[in-house]
Amino acid sequence: MQQVSLGFLGCGNIGGGVYRLLEEMGGELARRDHLQVRVEKILVKNIEEALQINAAKGLNVPRELLTEKAEDVTSAPGISIVCEFMGGEQPAARFMEQALQNGKHVVTANKVALALNWDRLQRTAEEHHAGLWYEASVGGVIPVIRVLNRNLEADEIDRVFGIINGTTNYILTRMAKEGKDYEDVLKDAQRLGLAEPNPAADVEGMDAAYKLSILASLAFHGRVTYQQIYREGITGISAKDIAFGQEMGYTLKLLGIAKKQGSTVETRVHPTFLPKDHPLAGVDGSLNAIFIHGKYCRDMMLQGRGAGDMPTASAICGDIVEAALCTEPSYPTFDNTPEPSPEFQFTDNWMTRAYIRLSAVDAPGVLQKVSECFALESVSIASMMQKEAEGEERVPLIFITHPAHEQAIRRALERLDRNVCSLEQMIRVEG
Repeated sequence: MQQVSLGFLGCGNIGGGVYRLLEEMGGELARRDHLQVRVEKILVKNIEEALQINAAKGLNVPRELLTEKAEDVTSAPGISIVCEFMGGEQPAARFMEQALQNGKHVVTANKVALALNWDRLQRTAEEHHAGLWYEASVGGVIPVIRVLNRNLEADEIDRVFGIINGTTNYILTRMAKEGKDYEDVLKDAQRLGLAEPNPAADVEGMDAAYKLSILASLAFHGRVTYQQIYREGITGISAKDIAFGQEMGYTLKLLGIAKKQGSTVETRVHPTFLPKDHPLAGVDGSLNAIFIHGKYCRDMMLQGRGAGDMPTASAICGDIVEAALCTEPSYPTFDNTPEPSPEFQFTDNWMTRAYIRLSAVDAPGVLQKVSECFALESVSIASMMQKEAEGEERVPLIFITHPAHEQAIRRALERLDRNVCSLEQMIRVEG
């Protein structure tokens, strides 16, 4: 029976979930994998507070396991695997690097620390013959990292996109089904613990952008940094636009999108309308789903719980088992540099369709003037809908364009005569 000693950096919701799962599944791990896994030390900010919080959650964590000194975890000779649950970039990245320098395997779900420090963490791991596992950093329990790293290693992936933030998916699902405005649903999500008191990282798309940085790098075999990702959040989305989109056959999701054609790469996070029959359109609530297209595998989609203490703990414990059984650590095959891969040419002029809502004067000739602005930039209209006047003699005009270049669509909208019509919303359309 192989003995495996773990050190925890932090013990919040995710760390507590891992501790609970290891307690419940310890016997099964011993039977299935001949592993006896025990937690030797847990770093916390304050021992007394940690004891109270753990007791409230029903976690029986002995006091002697707790420490307020990081080196008791990162440098302890008896600990072979360090699990990081602190969140945020620092000091989490620094502590993980210290553990790797001491030859310890590191398991993390921290997409922020990984996306911003991946090159340094991997280099340190390689130099000290240690492993770095991060399956739960994207998609929670969805095994997408393993799929991209191993199962599709011999394929050429040209697209990876999906719903990779459960909070925004929950909010948009509620808005669509109940017709509620963003602020009202956000308050409900915060009350239920599905959104943070400060929800900016989720609703402004930063969380999804960190995850997309990791996914795109693995899919395209070259470093795609967080800074290369175009980002829009959902704070400007109204129930009105969701309803108009539904009327035209579309469902709204916040997507992380990465595409590669030759050496040209586009990476973006923004609200996106999908046809109602698209596989991602039916992924509701806090679920995550990731769609992959490759030259040989063609289309595939992975779906599951993208957040939550126990689903994430399941993925982390899978990494712990793999780290414990590992005889030779493996690393991504691309050149993991601090800067974007020089082989990639990043573009902000991708091809897309667009949902455009204008507020227009209710007068003859308006449609002609709008059409002329689009035509001058070679943007053609696929469908159009006009709604009843909203007051002040203005009417909503809604258009769906044919595929066009992003910058051409932007230029067409800039050409609009504000005395005739004003832009109220522009949402990209995929699928």
